[in-house]
Formats: sequence, C-alpha cells, structure tokens
Amino acid sequence: MKYFSVIILFILFSCGNKEAVLLPKSNVTVVGDVVDHSPIYIFFRTKGKDTLAEVNKKNEIISTNWIFNIDKRLPLRLVIPEVIKLQEKKRSEVAHKNELAENYYSYADSIGKNLAFLPFTKVVYKMKKPMFSFVVFFDKHNEIFVDGTSGSREELKQLLNNLPKDKLKKIRFRFDPNMSFGNYIQNEILIQSLKIQNREEFIF
Repeated sequence: MKYFSVIILFILFSCGNKEAVLLPKSNVTVVGDVVDHSPIYIFFRTKGKDTLAEVNKKNEIISTNWIFNIDKRLPLRLVIPEVIKLQEKKRSEVAHKNELAENYYSYADSIGKNLAFLPFTKVVYKMKKPMFSFVVFFDKHNEIFVDGTSGSREELKQLLNNLPKDKLKKIRFRFDPNMSFGNYIQNEILIQSLKIQNREEFIF
C-alpha cells in the first residue's frame, strides 16, 4: 500500500497540476513489492478527436528498476512505441548499467486491494506482423485466436501447457494495435502464468 500512496500523491500534485493515471486492474498479484525504483508515467491525453500518449520520465535513473505507470485507456499502438524507446535506452546504457535492474508495469489488484507489478524486461516488442506459423492473436475485443481458430483463455492455457518446451519457443504472440493497455495487462498476466520466457510480442 505504501507504493500506492506514493504514486497517487505524485499523480495528483506533480508540477502543481492535477494529473491522473487510470491503472489497469486484475484479480491477482504477480509481484507485490519493488524496491529501488524509478517511476515512469504515460498519461492519456486528447487533442480534438485524437488520442495522445504523453510520457513523463523526469525521475528515471538507469541503474534502478523502472516502474511503468500507464493509463489503461491508451491503445497499444500509442503505448508500445514509447515503451520500445525506453527499453532501448536502458539496454544501450553502458556507464550506469545495472544488469539486475528490471522493468515492470504497474496495475491494481482489485482483490488484494494493493498495487501490483508485472515484469517485462525480457519481452521484445515488434511493430509488425509475425511471419511464423504458430501465432496466438489477441484482438481488440479480447478474443483469442490460435492460428486463426477462436478459443477461450482456458483452452489456450491447456493447449500451451501441453506443448513440449521446444515448441513453446516457436510461439509468437500478436496483439491488435487498438487493444487497450488495460486489456493487454490481463493478457500479459495470462501469458506469464505459462512460464514462457524471452518471448517476442508483435503489435499489428
């Protein structure tokens, strides 16, 4: 709860203006505590009929864990390019690099009533269509397709849990670029529960 309070205070009073980031929600806590961290905020903005993602990274310190606080209303087509830029900045750092520092998305655990974190340091994002035969696609309506065939979340878990490890490595995850970041976090929690490491994710 102490991290939740700190974030709310920063959001409400930063720069003398009232700010708000509507965090995604889930019913499970993946990581409950992160120490030695720097907050990064991506705010939801509108300009006329356009939606904009505004990044506030004034407090970033390369050697710390980074916590990305991203508004759940933003579409992936706006969020992920900003995340990629920040990932590349941290990965390319030499002088102050800390191999143990991780990147996390923050979200609210609606059951535990606490702030929770989802690690994504090793995820490689690509803004293009995957050219592979085994693709799991999450559309903007939160439906799931495996090689074009629709299925439920439980069916996907059962399918992937029964695959040999060598075949798991060949899976590529694709997300609709218009999917909200809030829905994306729920899908990410599902994927991480399957223990698939060092994966590529395609936003297309």
